[in-house]
Parts: sequence; structure tokens; C-alpha cells
Amino acid sequence: MKGVYGRYLWVDLSAGKLTDKEIPESWYELHLGGRGLAARLLLEHVPPGTAPLAPENAVVFATGPFQGTGLAGAGRHVLMAISPKTGSIADSYVGGFWGHELGRSGYDGIFVVGKAPEPVYLLLYEGKAELRPARDLWGRFTADVERELQRRHPGVRVACIGPAGEKRSLLAAVINDGGRAAGRCGLGAVMGAKLLKAVAVKGQRDKPLAKPKEFARARAEFAQDLMTDEGTVRFGEYGTARGVTWLSEMGILPTKNFQEGVFDFAAEIGGETLKNTLLVDRDTCAGCPIRCKRVVKTEFLGREVVPEYGGPEYETIAAFGSLCLVSDLRAISLANQLCNAYGVDTISMGVAIATLMEASERGLISERIPWGDGKALVEWVEKIARREGLGDAIAAGLAQWSSSLGADFAMLVKGVEVPMHEPRGKVGLGLSYAITPRGANHMEGLHDTMLEQENPTPELGVTSRYDRFALPGKARLVILYEDLRSFVNSLVMCAFTTKEVGPHYNFPKIRELLVYATGMEIGPEDMLRIGARNFAVMRLYAGLCGYTKGMDRLPRRFHEPLPRGASAGKPIDPDLFQKEIDEYYRLRGWDDHGPTAQTLAALGLEELTRYRKPKR
Repeated sequence: MKGVYGRYLWVDLSAGKLTDKEIPESWYELHLGGRGLAARLLLEHVPPGTAPLAPENAVVFATGPFQGTGLAGAGRHVLMAISPKTGSIADSYVGGFWGHELGRSGYDGIFVVGKAPEPVYLLLYEGKAELRPARDLWGRFTADVERELQRRHPGVRVACIGPAGEKRSLLAAVINDGGRAAGRCGLGAVMGAKLLKAVAVKGQRDKPLAKPKEFARARAEFAQDLMTDEGTVRFGEYGTARGVTWLSEMGILPTKNFQEGVFDFAAEIGGETLKNTLLVDRDTCAGCPIRCKRVVKTEFLGREVVPEYGGPEYETIAAFGSLCLVSDLRAISLANQLCNAYGVDTISMGVAIATLMEASERGLISERIPWGDGKALVEWVEKIARREGLGDAIAAGLAQWSSSLGADFAMLVKGVEVPMHEPRGKVGLGLSYAITPRGANHMEGLHDTMLEQENPTPELGVTSRYDRFALPGKARLVILYEDLRSFVNSLVMCAFTTKEVGPHYNFPKIRELLVYATGMEIGPEDMLRIGARNFAVMRLYAGLCGYTKGMDRLPRRFHEPLPRGASAGKPIDPDLFQKEIDEYYRLRGWDDHGPTAQTLAALGLEELTRYRKPKR
């Protein structure tokens, strides 16, 4: 198959050994790349049950066929490992320019196993790979590391951990290009346990495309088509934070630790206010004309917020803003900068601090952490990032700490903090939250608000509008859009350049680009089948780690009504919710532990049926 190099860089940190590993061509044909190939490699080489922080765990950096081509939306890569937060397989997708460089490196990915005897960084520079000492980088903030490595090795892009990853915090992320985070599942802690401070990459090769001229033409058309969509243009102008006020008006802006869906000061932290006050620039990812990334400059409490760390996006603004009742964008921006510097996931941090605020209000802890206090927000970001005092217990795992406290209001699914999308007004998303193999995930599945327009996705047979509060029938739709997003995540493309619904639906163009890149011609059903296949590998692995259907549930709070706003009085009915979970498993062909041997065979994964015991 064209569009790929057919090999991974294999790194054994314990032995200090770097080798090339050929990947079977049949795997590319089955999985394409990205999340599919990364999951297959973990399944084959890291036995389920491996301790997440043990040397035997691996960190996989993966690309797909479009990385390195300059295609809009393909400036991304995926990290995958066994998560210390869940004990199971977890993936995280991140934009910027690092993935583009890896896509030009001669390798489709990097598989890192073992533990170095002392801190190191991996340098992949114009085709040559080596491990370099990183003792002098240990303890330094992410931007300092990036700056220093770019001084030493001109042209590299850097993915690194900060002090939080070094301290093995379960909130730790991997940061690249200043402020892009592979977060959510504690993958920075896995790198920290391996004493791997950074991976610096500079590519020098052109992707081996099937039809380069045709690809170049289609690539230009794809970018032009994006910018004919008025919504995409506005998205670039206001960034992801444009949705803050809209979601509050719909009654589904996570507020006060998900106790409410309306934030009275939403306009003060939304994209329009951010643009008109703190914004100094707009950043982008490789090849993308949208320029949706925020770059801010301000100060808070006498501390400077600098453009080097970018600026807060929607998830961060909601997590530090409405969720904690903080209405000061300056405080939110400083908290964001600190998370990027220490290498911490902002969603996880925001949920943790909101949990602390509620625990403080209830008198469950001696610390006083008031709602809406920007100063307290910043202080607790640093305490948790540094693992100081109570912050150490939070960094060791919010699930464990809240359980020891008897606090049933920590908003977690399978140990992963719930992102900033309220499922009481998007019940299909609630199903995805509960069922996903990696814990609460808003980037793979159905956002019910997508289907409130006429004829949402006719190519896939979705031709009717659907009520965002209605559960019956949602299992089928959740599966459909999960498979579509799983296909996108196997290409490792951006959710904001792949249009799933409406008149700008662009998957025919994406499949055309795939033909020119790889020579592989696929139709809509093939596209969904690839997505389903790769989703099944993830769920198979999770099942082998002990995840069962009985663990597919939401926090109790989501089964209680919101008190006000446009989504008030509509709790998720637990009985109807369970019926849709049952229907989801039936439609997927899963038993309590995930895909059955028969389902794996039907997806073309006969080789993996050896992992499943036959039914008796």
C-alpha cells in the first residue's frame, strides 16, 4: 500500500537499542494506520494486565497515510499506551506540527518500550535515530525543553513531558508545539516512568503517494472547500470557545461540577470576549488554513501569560471557567499556561479542582477552596502539578481519592474525568461516555446536537432529525458515528476538518484523497467497516484487561435533572439508558467482555480470535 513507509522505529530504552520493524502490509490494508495500527501493535506486543508504569508497557506514537503530506486536518498524530488512570488501553490525539514531521521521517510511527537507566530524549533527525542524555532537561518546563532542543537541533519539532510527567501524575499529558496536549489518560506519566523526557523529530522525505499530482490537486480543493463553509470561517475567527455562550443558552454548559448547565457569566469567558480582549494571534496546524488555535497575552496576580504557550481552548475555558464558576479569562489563561508548562491535562485538572471546590463546600476537607475564586484556581493547579500536600493525593488519582473520601460527585467514567459536554442534553453522547473502552471521551461518538438539522448524513442513511433528549434508537446512531470517527482517527485527521453532517459533508473527498495517497479505493460501507474493526481492537484489549459491560455506566449526577435552563428537568432515565446499552452490545455483536470471536472474524480479524475463548 502506498502512502506509508511500512515500518516503525522500535525503541528499547532498557537496552538502549533502536531498530527498524517492518509492519505487515495486510495490517495497513486492515487498519490504515493511526489508532488502528497502534492498538494492534499494543495487543500483539504488550500483554493485557501489564502494569501501566512498568517498563513492559509501551508508548506508541502513530501516524496515518495523510501525515507529512500537508493536507488540511492531517497535522496530527496519536499516542497510545496502557493508561495508569484506567489500567487499560487509551489513545490521545493531538495537533500541531510534530505529526507532520514524523510523517516525513521515513517511519509511520515510534514504538517505545523499557525504561532508560537515566533520563534521555529520543532524536529522530533526517532519518537518523539516537538516544541522547536528558539529565539537564529533567525538571524543566515544556517550553524550555522545546526551546533548548530546537537550539541544539534546528528544525525539530518536540513532544515532551513536564515536571508532572516526571512525578508520574495521573493528570500528566505529553505536550508538543508549545500548547498542544495529548491528555486525558495520564500518558505523560508513562513517559515519565520510562525516564523519556522528549521525542524530537525532523523529517526529510516526501510521502510515497500513489498519485502525487492528483493528490496535490485534491488537497488544494479540500482546503478551499473548508473555507467556503461560513461556520468553519467563524470557527477560525473565534476558535473552539465560540460554543461557550451557545451551550449555556442550550442549558448544557458544564457548570459548578455538572450541578448546572447554565453559567450566568458565560459571555465573559466565551470566544467573542477572548478575541476582543486577550487574543494576540491565531495559530494553526500543519497545512490547515482555518487557524483556530488561540494565542493570548495577559497577566493575572502579577504573573505574565505569554504567547509561547498558546491560549485556552473551549474544553479548558469550560473546565476552569464555568465548571469552577470562574469568570475571569485572565485566571483561566494563567491556569492553562501552567498546565502546559507542567505538562498536565486541563480537562482532568478542571474536574479535579471542581471536585475539590464541592468537597470544600460540603465540609469534607479542611482546605477552603471557594467556588469562582480565580486565585484559588491557579494555586491548586500548581499544588496538584507539583504534588504538594492534598495535591499529591489528587495527582495519584482522583478516583482513588474521591472514593476514600466517600465523595460520589467526582465526575468520572472508568476513572477518566468527564469532558465539557453535558450528556443530559446529548444523551447519545452519554452512551458513548459510558461504553467507550478508554473512559469518558467526547471526540469519538455522537453529539446529538449534530442531528437536529434536516437530512444530517444521507450517504450513511441518516435522513431524519433526532431529538437530543430521546434515548430510544440512539444505540444504532452512536455506533454509526463512532465507526465514522474511528475511521477518521485511523487517518489521524482533525474532527474540525472532517464534516460528518450537513451540506459540507466531505467524506467522499476524503476517500478520493485516500485513493490518491494509498491506491486503496473504498466506499462508505468499507469506511465504516475500517472504523468498526479498529474500535473492536480497542474494546477487545479493554475486555482482556477486565473491562465488562457492567462497568458501562455514568456518574449518578447525570441521572438527576438539571435545575434550570433549556435542558432542565430531563435526567437520563437509567432504565432506558440500560436498554440502549443492551441494544448497543447486540448491534455490535459483543458479549460482556467485548467483541466475540464470531464478530472479530466477521470484521476480518480472524487472527485475533485466539484472544477470545469460544462460547460454551
